Amino acid sequence: MRVAIICARGGSKGVPRKNVRDIAGKPLIAWSVEQALDSGVFQDVIVSSDDPEILDVAGKAGATFLVERPAEFATDSASVLPAIEHGLAQWEEAKKQQVTTFVLLQPTSPTRATNDIVGAIELFETAGVGSVVTGSLAKASPYFSMLEEQPDGSVAVSKRVDPPYVRRQDAPKCYEMNGSIYVIDRVRFSSDQRSLYPDTRIYEMSEEASVDIDTELDFKLAELILRDR
Repeated sequence: MRVAIICARGGSKGVPRKNVRDIAGKPLIAWSVEQALDSGVFQDVIVSSDDPEILDVAGKAGATFLVERPAEFATDSASVLPAIEHGLAQWEEAKKQQVTTFVLLQPTSPTRATNDIVGAIELFETAGVGSVVTGSLAKASPYFSMLEEQPDGSVAVSKRVDPPYVRRQDAPKCYEMNGSIYVIDRVRFSSDQRSLYPDTRIYEMSEEASVDIDTELDFKLAELILRDR
């Protein structure tokens, strides 16, 4: 029993009202809703929000189960994890069924491709793990080009090993989590609410598909990519 869940707060600060703002011809949240539907791998597409307009827009985009998120789960300091649990519990109570796997889709990641969703799920099922997260190859490496300030004000390579790597290609691959897609085992999440478990795997996405809208510049970049497609 697999569902998608999209959690979208109304109180965005960096880009006000971004979840319902038009980007490349449709509201931002509609991109994630439609990608979930187009993937054809979900029984339902849940949208959880504290904002009636977001829920209305998501419903018109095709979301199949709308959840009014309690205010205490929608503050600037609130983690998304309780909102996820609340949304899943509301669905399970209404449907009288138990979710086995859920996929959290970040509404601010419109440049992901549908096959990224399918690919992340396939990795999750093949690996038999607690979760799969998505990310892109990091531009900077903690072994070479990421510097960490020391107590005395000096800087040093963030991750030091002995002996040090002399070639970048010899160092372990490093990724930037993009927050776009999280595939999570429902039973594991019920007892331990997090996205990273000891056996978590990463599904690699392209840099173009990994844009996360947090600023106006991000918004412009995402719109350029979507229109170019």
